[in-house]
Amino acid sequence: MKIAITGGSGHIGNCLIRELIKRGATIKALVHNFDNSLKNLDLELVKGDLTDKNSLDKLCTDTDVVFHLAARIAIDKNNKDVVYNTNVGGTQNIIDICIKRKIKRFIHFSSIHTLDPHPLDEVLDENRAFIGNTKLIYEQSKADSEKLVIKAAQKGLNAVVLNPTAVIGPNDFKGSYLGQALIKIYQNKLPVLVPGGYDWVDVRDIVNASIEAITKGNSSEKFILSGHYLSLKELSALIGKISKHKTPGLLAPLFLAKIGLPFIRLYSIIMKEHPLYTSESLDILKNSNKLISNSKATQVLDFKSRPLEETLRDTFTWYKQNGTIN
Repeated sequence: MKIAITGGSGHIGNCLIRELIKRGATIKALVHNFDNSLKNLDLELVKGDLTDKNSLDKLCTDTDVVFHLAARIAIDKNNKDVVYNTNVGGTQNIIDICIKRKIKRFIHFSSIHTLDPHPLDEVLDENRAFIGNTKLIYEQSKADSEKLVIKAAQKGLNAVVLNPTAVIGPNDFKGSYLGQALIKIYQNKLPVLVPGGYDWVDVRDIVNASIEAITKGNSSEKFILSGHYLSLKELSALIGKISKHKTPGLLAPLFLAKIGLPFIRLYSIIMKEHPLYTSESLDILKNSNKLISNSKATQVLDFKSRPLEETLRDTFTWYKQNGTIN
């Protein structure tokens, strides 16, 4: 099978490529600047980006299936226009090319953040409404992108949508936001924790379900790929159990964390790091739904979510093997 992937050098992308190669697929991957995660793999690299239709056309020529993972991620207000234009305009561009090239299956990676988390005390599944007005441009751009895919599917593009939660796991070469958070907790470098948490899911479980989506699921359907909810405090305690080291335990009220945001931002600038706590990320933590259902994906895509402790152990083993942590 001939498969093309945007965002192939990212965390999910490179893990997906590795598994597809094991299964005998022929792979083309769109890469922009970073390709360290794809070195020594048997695939064709296509240089370009989502705003360049010529590179997208080259990517999708003589291709059966397209996985669309590429996106700009932001947990603050910086580069709003770039984030929106890349995620929304870029998705429209790849849709146009897939229609032109008569792609047999289009698999779009969206996000759990496209769905309204409220009410927080009710199960969140694929029937939940899209988010309304949101100040986080990433959420808005992913919601609008997903709507474009569903609209195209209703007009004939054979497309399904995947909505993963907070993805972690091995092979995080580029250093995702979530991966950076895990490392800081492991190294006891977060001065305080804040209330709230995420639903955490293993990248390898995401990959297995996404490959099933090549042949399963009706066009225009979407599937939530969730794992296990843990608050930051619970996550820190579990990482401490695994590492046998001290991890952050001090919990600060949200209002105090928000007061400290200017100092966090200044520290991040000095250290040349992305701030993990921003006004937007604090809101996400506060409004994260604990009752996210993956039952539809379990039934249709044979989705299975492994224990979170296994995921974390394997992740930190990989970080050690690759010199990210000691």
